Amino acid sequence: MAEISAALVKELRERTGAGMMDCKRALQETNGDMEAAIVLLREKGMAQAAKRAGRETTEGLVGYRLADDNKKGTMVAVGCETEPVSKNDEFQAFAKKVLEAVEAKGIDAASELDAERTELSAKLGENIVVAGAARFEAVNGGLVAAYAHPPANKLGVLVQLRGGDADLGRKLAMHIAASSPRWIGRDDVPAEELTAEREIYANSDEVQSKPEQAREKIVDGMLNKRFFGANVLTDQEWIHDSSKTVGQALQESGAEVLEFQRFALA
Repeated sequence: MAEISAALVKELRERTGAGMMDCKRALQETNGDMEAAIVLLREKGMAQAAKRAGRETTEGLVGYRLADDNKKGTMVAVGCETEPVSKNDEFQAFAKKVLEAVEAKGIDAASELDAERTELSAKLGENIVVAGAARFEAVNGGLVAAYAHPPANKLGVLVQLRGGDADLGRKLAMHIAASSPRWIGRDDVPAEELTAEREIYANSDEVQSKPEQAREKIVDGMLNKRFFGANVLTDQEWIHDSSKTVGQALQESGAEVLEFQRFALA
């Protein structure tokens, strides 16, 4: 086995970011051949990255970019396993690269960086994933707004509305971040889900204990408050003024929500 100098180990470590002992072993296995050692480390790293692929990524970054005229907006969520890695310069640079790619080419562009993602995962020793990507382009006089919740920036929302202004758009994005609606309006709720929810309430002890003639009205009330009020954006209590719903706030501004996307790393 070739004698491996500390200087050679140091150089390999600087070039690959791999651990000192991993570098030494790679150089020993390749008889001091620097380029072969780099290839070997990459191959081992890829295998380790594949093993890490199933691990949870509850940390990371949600970032966005808006056009100056609010006619276009992009948001991505890039996940990792620990907070220190989310603050790592290389991880943040990769997240920025994903954001720029999606902004330029659309959401499928994130997959073009998969090899780089796998290499970074091997280098940093954590599972790294592109957890989500969205790009909205304004239609019919719409505008795009966004919000990422500080300081961790693990939660973000991209929203398109028509009517209102950028300030209302940002407030809406903040509301969606806090309240996590599933649908914009009642018409967006799938009929089968609404039917299933109604049956659950109707068969509950709470309803069955009431007079039969009153049950339908009680179920309607439960749906309004517990289901629509929790899951439908326009029915939710407006976080910026609890005296009104989001729907009422939108109506006052002559605005409507066209689409939204919420990303949360948790």
